[in-house]
Amino acid sequence: MLQVVSGMYSGGERRLMIKVLPCLFLKVTEEAGNISEQNKKKDASQAPTPVITFPGSRVNSTGGLRRQKRDWVIPPINVAENSRGPFPQMLVSIRSDQDQDISIRYSITGVGADQPPNEVFSIDPMLGKMFVTKPLDREHRSSYHLRAHAVDMNGNQVENPIDLYIFVIDMNDNRPEFKNQVYNGSVDEGSKPGTYVMHLSAFDADDNTTANGMVRYRILSQTPHSPIPNMFTINSETGDIMTVAPGLDREKVSQYTIIVQATDMEGNLNFGLSNTATAIITVTDINDNPPMLTSRTFSGEVPENTVDVAVANLTVIDADQPHSPNWNAIYRIISGDPTGHFTIRTDPVSNDGMVTVVKPVDFEMNRAFMLTVVVSNQAHLASGIQSSLQSTAGVTISVKDVNEPPYFPTNPKQIRFEEGVPTGTSLTTFSASDPDRLQMQQIIRYSKLNDPANWLSINRTSGQIVTTGMLDRESVYVKNNIYEATFLATDNGSPEASGTGTLQIYLIDINDNPPALVPRESQICERMNKNVNGVNITAADADTDPNAGPFVFELPNFPSSIRRNWTIARISGDYARLALRYQVYLEPGMYEVPIIVSDSGNPPLSNRSVIKVKVCPCDDNGDCTTLGAVAAAGLGTGAIIFILICIIILLCMVLLFVVWIKRREKERQTKQLLIDPEDDVRDNILKYDEEGGGEEDQDYDLSQLQQPDSLEHIISKTPGVRRVDERPIIPESQYPIRPVVPHPGDIGDFIHEGLRAADNDPTAPPYDSLLVFDYEGSGSTAGSVSSLNSSSTGDQDYDYLNDWGPRFKKLADMYGGGDDD
Repeated sequence: MLQVVSGMYSGGERRLMIKVLPCLFLKVTEEAGNISEQNKKKDASQAPTPVITFPGSRVNSTGGLRRQKRDWVIPPINVAENSRGPFPQMLVSIRSDQDQDISIRYSITGVGADQPPNEVFSIDPMLGKMFVTKPLDREHRSSYHLRAHAVDMNGNQVENPIDLYIFVIDMNDNRPEFKNQVYNGSVDEGSKPGTYVMHLSAFDADDNTTANGMVRYRILSQTPHSPIPNMFTINSETGDIMTVAPGLDREKVSQYTIIVQATDMEGNLNFGLSNTATAIITVTDINDNPPMLTSRTFSGEVPENTVDVAVANLTVIDADQPHSPNWNAIYRIISGDPTGHFTIRTDPVSNDGMVTVVKPVDFEMNRAFMLTVVVSNQAHLASGIQSSLQSTAGVTISVKDVNEPPYFPTNPKQIRFEEGVPTGTSLTTFSASDPDRLQMQQIIRYSKLNDPANWLSINRTSGQIVTTGMLDRESVYVKNNIYEATFLATDNGSPEASGTGTLQIYLIDINDNPPALVPRESQICERMNKNVNGVNITAADADTDPNAGPFVFELPNFPSSIRRNWTIARISGDYARLALRYQVYLEPGMYEVPIIVSDSGNPPLSNRSVIKVKVCPCDDNGDCTTLGAVAAAGLGTGAIIFILICIIILLCMVLLFVVWIKRREKERQTKQLLIDPEDDVRDNILKYDEEGGGEEDQDYDLSQLQQPDSLEHIISKTPGVRRVDERPIIPESQYPIRPVVPHPGDIGDFIHEGLRAADNDPTAPPYDSLLVFDYEGSGSTAGSVSSLNSSSTGDQDYDYLNDWGPRFKKLADMYGGGDDD
């Protein structure tokens, strides 16, 4: 059972029942009066709180459940927006009819409760009182849908959830807003009343189904007030601006500024909120002003024979918008110029008309022109506007006489002559005329301006042209049989004027060029074979038909060997074949064959030409072989063989020279010195002065200076004859290794022992052999190492060398001779 008790009805009980669905109901019971009485005891001024009771089931008399019939729904809860509180503000009280039996906990769910925006609504879980916690904004959200729940202390559902609909009541809290602060529109001048101009619209965020959101428009002001203060009106509901009066004239007022006000509450100025916007209305131009010329007559002067010259300037006035199609002027000549000598061009800046000469005028033909000119606009005149009489004017153009140059009536002038006419031949008279017939008689003088080949001359007074050279059709100055020359005619006017004329001479060909043989060189095989053998020849003639081909080719009678060895066979009118006669053999070489060529002129011209024919041995394909080409160059077989032998000899000499160079290099590398380079005395002497910082810093191997352990390998060597200038090929003597730091007192014994070992070695020549000094060259500045004394004191006795045999005889003669040495 649902009970709603409201304090709004203090005079008694009101029962409101709205049937929507069969499952819910709404009833105001007498409990409202009881609640109201209780509330009056607390606060006499406070109205009773509405109570919403869960619909539920009743227990019947037998102990079972009996479901009651549910036919009513709970009405929505209306809450005004922008309430000033205080908050939280109680809306309704929700209760279950089972709260007398058990403890009930109440809750609400939905947008505004437990869903964003959260905590807009709250409920007392024990008492079931629902509150709104903050001011609501209908423009942000206009309604809320919540569900109320009732559970026991264990969380078990006691009642079915009920739906609560909360609607936010709109308040007039938003002004109308224009999309733009300034609106631009336009209207043609001369528009009739009721012509649409532009549209303005304002938006009100309040509910447009109520007066809060119903906007109305009105015009507050118009600037300027010409011709009347109220030229425009606005539809109060749609915002369309229209004209209400005639008299729009752009030339007087080109723009209007209108202030438009938008007010809600259906335009109620006492309760509604307002806003304003500016409408700028531009009066657009129409062609309602025809152009008018500033004068009825204009004049100008033009020299004859000039073009692209402005001779008169026409000025015009037009009140329409400058530089628009309604203002731009177009000028036309309607009479006085049948041959089209003049045109009128419009100045794009000033709109003036410039009368310009486009075709030269002749003073002798027309001394003056009387033109009729009419002016109009690019755009047509507006409806009802007539053309002005000032749109038409007359223009007088005077022609000024000037000295015109003479002219050649026929230019270019063409004549025909045969080439080769003799010098001094008169070709023609090329005369000019003076167009200035109204001036005093003038004298014309002629001169030559351009004569590429210098073949012509012209009489200064009469213009007669005479040849000064031979006309030649084959000259490089003649193109397509035509020779051109340019002449100048000058009068004696003030100032002088001159004109040019061109003379074209068509030269008729005569037979003045003999034919020339082509080609001038060729080759041919020395023997005829079954294939075609010969040289195709033709002729070139600078003349043209009928003075050129067909040609006649002949061999001369002298010398007789020409006809005996060669023959010419005609192929066509322009070609023939030169070949060796059958079974005629010629040595390979170059042969000059004279041939007489004649053309078909009348009379014909002949030319004796020589063709150089190279006769050479050929292969199976008829091509000259390499040897044959050399032979044909003019060398005989003997000369060719001699050249080949010389080439072979030269190659052999080069080869021998290279072999000799290689051999000398090899000998130089393999030749042995008298002694081993490691024991070369010269090298040892050069190193005497190179003293190091100490014995530990020296890299010299001093083991060769140490005394060997024994000389048995020397004493036991078998005697034999050996070269004394060659070191014996025996294993090197092994000497004991010198201590790292030798005792300074044994150096004398070391030298003596080494000297004794060298003296007692019969298998090797002494290292101070004379041959070593011969290797150094005669006159050496180095002292002889033989001057070294073998003992510390006294002279050395070399007589014992005589006892050593013939091998030491030379040494004994050198040192054993006593004073004779």
